[in-house]
Amino acid sequence: MSMTLADILAPMPPERFFAEYYDQQPLHLPGAAEKFAHILDWAGINRLLCMTHIWSERSLKVVLDSTTIPAAQYSQSAMSRDGATALQPIPAKVQEWVARGASVVMNDVDSLTPGLAGVSNALEGAGLGKAQANVYISWQSHKAFHAHYDTHDVWAVQVEGEKTWNIWEGRAEWPVAHAIFRSQGQEFHEKAKGALRFKAHLKKGDLLYLPRGWYHDALAEAPNSVHIAYGVHAAMGVDFMGLLTERAFHDAEFRKPLPRQDGSAAAKYALTQRAALLGQRIAEWSRDPKFLQAVESFLAHYRYERGGYDLLAARGAAPAAAVAEGTPAFRVRPNVKTVRRGAEFGLRTEMGILPITAEEVEAAAWIITQPSITETSLALACPGAKTAALIEKLRAAEILLPA
Repeated sequence: MSMTLADILAPMPPERFFAEYYDQQPLHLPGAAEKFAHILDWAGINRLLCMTHIWSERSLKVVLDSTTIPAAQYSQSAMSRDGATALQPIPAKVQEWVARGASVVMNDVDSLTPGLAGVSNALEGAGLGKAQANVYISWQSHKAFHAHYDTHDVWAVQVEGEKTWNIWEGRAEWPVAHAIFRSQGQEFHEKAKGALRFKAHLKKGDLLYLPRGWYHDALAEAPNSVHIAYGVHAAMGVDFMGLLTERAFHDAEFRKPLPRQDGSAAAKYALTQRAALLGQRIAEWSRDPKFLQAVESFLAHYRYERGGYDLLAARGAAPAAAVAEGTPAFRVRPNVKTVRRGAEFGLRTEMGILPITAEEVEAAAWIITQPSITETSLALACPGAKTAALIEKLRAAEILLPA
């Protein structure tokens, strides 16, 4: 099912979310029980767990009262699908731990079903960053994790049962997955979390948003609880530095050795001059429109690749979605390219250039890479796109042709 950020936040408008909450403060947004029902339920959980060979000691974890159970206590050595030896969970042993109150954590599930992928695609489509999902299954009065913060934004979607979250006042200053943050022990966290800010009692259909670094912990209050935590990793200043580093390899000044240091005043002066020169180059690149365009492109494509298969379409037949749903299918005219002049965008064909808006660029760029599309496949690939209007626009320009 296709979703947008507006669907996830409803009834709150995205504009209010960005103005008052995004990267500023937590948000508990109550919702109707059926709001996220299509994403995952108990039957869906069992179906996923029964995909035996996709689970290993890394992808499926068992946690009892804040202690992670060693995988060897609920797994056995087995051959994975790629021929490697791995610890594969044994259903009976996992369920023995569950009977004792252990939580089950299913990692990296965001591409396993259309419902799970829909939320990730919507978050990424809104430009929030790369969205990865874990499922947390817990039981009444058993806490899986102590108070902690995450090195990414958290979007917690409650799909079954109820869970109470303690949201503390403390916030780490934009932490990252680096040793300077990993070395902090639980004693440090207990001091840094501060006073209780509020309790969020999540029921089925509720959403909880936590900015990166915000301290929290949770406890199932109903007999059971299932929530999906979408960890959204935004691009950061260090990513900007990475792009500058890539640019530096094309400049001979950055490939030259730094001045040798022998303790003399002349050597120190030479280093000072070289540092000033390199810093000046970096400052120039940071203002260069071409470099900034590369940064814009990096941010526009800062998302995980998932889905995109339609084998019938690859053979020139009607896409499977069209066959299944009876929706109109369109062939995509070959040799169409995106073009840009300043702030104006377009699609170039042998017939000329079709102007498109900045909001249409991402969806149009996806369309021209496909042999054929439907409105359904476009909506799945680009959740935020105004699919019907864009398809009609491209159809009128004969970029989309009848299948």
